Amino acid sequence: MALKDITVIEMAGLAPAPLCGMILADFGATVIRVDKPTGLFVVDTLARGKRSVSVNLKTREGANIVRRLCKNADVLLEPFRPGVMEKLNLGPQILTKDNPKLIYARLTGYGQTGPMAHKAGHDINYIATSGLLSMLGRQGEKPYPPLNILADFAGGGLPCALGIVIALFERSRSGLGQVIDCSMVEGSAYMSAWVDIVRGHFFAKKRGQNMLDGGAAYYDTYETKDGKFMAVGAVEDKFYEALLKGLELDPSKVSQGDDQVEQKQLFEKIFLTKSRDEWVQVFADLDACVTPVLTSDEAAEHPHNQHRGLFLKGTWPNFPNALHPAPAPKLSRTPAEGMKLKPLPSLGEHTIDVLSDFGFSQDELKDLASQGTISKKESL
Repeated sequence: MALKDITVIEMAGLAPAPLCGMILADFGATVIRVDKPTGLFVVDTLARGKRSVSVNLKTREGANIVRRLCKNADVLLEPFRPGVMEKLNLGPQILTKDNPKLIYARLTGYGQTGPMAHKAGHDINYIATSGLLSMLGRQGEKPYPPLNILADFAGGGLPCALGIVIALFERSRSGLGQVIDCSMVEGSAYMSAWVDIVRGHFFAKKRGQNMLDGGAAYYDTYETKDGKFMAVGAVEDKFYEALLKGLELDPSKVSQGDDQVEQKQLFEKIFLTKSRDEWVQVFADLDACVTPVLTSDEAAEHPHNQHRGLFLKGTWPNFPNALHPAPAPKLSRTPAEGMKLKPLPSLGEHTIDVLSDFGFSQDELKDLASQGTISKKESL
């Protein structure tokens, strides 16, 4: 695996940082997640293949445990607001002095500096600040967030993982680590670079009136007779011609240049005449960029996705029929590990083993446990 022998210390958090850690773990890194020892434990389904140590960071001894771990680690991944790690005496100045090769990855909403650096936020706030949210939504409707995918994951966890891999590559030349300042606002803007660049061409009209945002009849979704949906992306001429053929429309009477509101109403009426699966059969042999809108469960059963191994299936505690996307992309020589769903760690499941591996003596472990600084495995 590509990241074999790389050790990552991940400070437990929500959404973006766990995804970043999961990506690294999928491709071979040993990811050790530092969990809180008490309080409500939320099962993190992005923790597959990670190891969990339970440490009370509110104590000096607990913070010192993380410091010792980082002395022999390659990466520290932390998702806290600016200043939190410094208050714990675990800031980059201290940890990189202990270990000059350490890559210190900081993943936050607004970044480490600037007027909003200490402000709270969620995905919707970050894409709003990046300018991206203003472009998402139907004509005449308010902007709407596409779940929490854009900032948390596409603009947060993924760029952070990329930054870590880039820093690891650079370290192979310089022998030195560095600090990564990953902002979800900036990551979201980066993901939308193409949109911003072509705004005057593809997005010159108001929201919901452009070709790719629901304004075009040939780039939209349509309800079918059984209440399901088909996705149409027939942008190029040849695909549009195939679309008309599937819909049994005369190309001499219908064109992409027609009024799109009227054309959309026409397409809506036609798609309602058949079920989704009937439309799948209609377009099976037509290269029209027309596909069914599948649920996750349906996507897992789709022949193409099964051939590619898109989803991993298995059983987790509290998740008897877990369905998880497989690692991507696929590498020819050093692929991600296997096609089985890796187990989720229980809270503190690996505390003793990990600390022993990092040189803590049995006497130290007993003292830390008796003080409540560390705790052992708790069932989910």
